[in-house]
Amino acid sequence: MKYTILMGSPRPQGNTAALLEPFLDECGKLGIECKVIWLYNKDIKPCLGCKGCQENWNDFSCVQADDMAEIAQAVQSSSALILATPIYSWFCTPPMKSVLDRLIYGMCKYYGAEKGPALLEHKPVATIVTCGYRTQKGCDLWEEALKRWCSHAQMQYIGLLARRDLAPKEPFMDPEKEEAARDFAQALRIKLRLEGVE
Repeated sequence: MKYTILMGSPRPQGNTAALLEPFLDECGKLGIECKVIWLYNKDIKPCLGCKGCQENWNDFSCVQADDMAEIAQAVQSSSALILATPIYSWFCTPPMKSVLDRLIYGMCKYYGAEKGPALLEHKPVATIVTCGYRTQKGCDLWEEALKRWCSHAQMQYIGLLARRDLAPKEPFMDPEKEEAARDFAQALRIKLRLEGVE
């Protein structure tokens, strides 16, 4: 089993990275290979809406020369996609949003003169997020948008791990958050195995 994890945080030592660390450690113990792609380190241009990607139904095929083809290939070749992001203004960070825009066009060949395939059909998607508000209000819009994104791309939304930052009153990481991250890794593996994903 192999996960592609798109990391949308600009901070290598930030809260989202801290929450992701025990998740990755637990995945390693479970025998799951994880490829983490730090999006702020990549050249990711915004979608142009030109529909040039619709001319080729076999792969991503964007007209822009940047790192998105590499990211799309990593997503396509993995067992599951994990989106890790802090919540800024009730949504994911800018490079994550650009990735979502580019993937929905480049991997869904619905937008040309003829309707083509969904290249990520049935791909499981989960998300790990941190936010400053209570999670019910801090990441609800992000989760709803991601569910719709998955539905449109014929992907499978499989879950959310969200934790709130109460700084400066207390440190972000604590035993509860670590345990929750490890439990999330275990729960995803069980869910995917039950559905025959390897």
